[in-house]
Amino acid sequence: MTPTGRYRVRMDAIEDRRRIPFTAMFNFRDVGGYRGLDGRTVRSGRLYRSDSLHRMDGADQDAFSALGVRTVVDLRRPQEVQRDGRVPELDGLVYRHIHPEHADWTRQPYQPDSDLARYLADRYADLARTGTAGLAQAIGLIADSANAPVVVHCVAGKDRTGIVCGLTLAALGVEDAEIAADYALSNEASQRFAAWLATAYPHMPELPAPFLSSPAETMLLFLAEIREGHGSIDGYLRHTGVTDDQLAALRTHLLV
Repeated sequence: MTPTGRYRVRMDAIEDRRRIPFTAMFNFRDVGGYRGLDGRTVRSGRLYRSDSLHRMDGADQDAFSALGVRTVVDLRRPQEVQRDGRVPELDGLVYRHIHPEHADWTRQPYQPDSDLARYLADRYADLARTGTAGLAQAIGLIADSANAPVVVHCVAGKDRTGIVCGLTLAALGVEDAEIAADYALSNEASQRFAAWLATAYPHMPELPAPFLSSPAETMLLFLAEIREGHGSIDGYLRHTGVTDDQLAALRTHLLV
């Protein structure tokens, strides 16, 4: 059985417990609740992940404000922010735009007869090579308890956001299978997003598979290959510029 099939029941349970429903965001959820280092648990209500927040209005703003979010970390490209806009300016909310440098996927388009998980893992590896400064900055912000609760987001909330949250959970000692299960929750969210797009923009072409899929195998490959290249997740994060003090603060802040 594939990792996706093996953890489907677990993913469904996690989805029910962590997903926070909004009308205009489709991939918003709490990253807490997983078992980490030394039997401790990742704190809930401190780190959230999401697709783009620019569509938020009305009741969604009220629900978002009720979470007490202090910091939004926006991982989109500058042109994506310019095109769509940013999270609304809400009282007490700090907005941080961080762009981990990475190649445009259209330069290496997905071939439909190829391994999708492998294709995505290769794109993530590319970002891990070129986007080190942005990744270090994002994880440094998450590590600082003064910024919490934090929401990390990109466009779909699965790729750039998945990398940052995956590395964070790995640094907290969460098992790869759990991290991959959390990552794969974006599959259902992507289907909700695609359905919304089809209604809101009926003449828009259907998005390619890599923009809507989050195979658990992708995250397993990504984490395994980061360790192969750097010895450990901590080793990679130090390579990006994350300090030992920040790693310690991350664990102190997010593990209970």
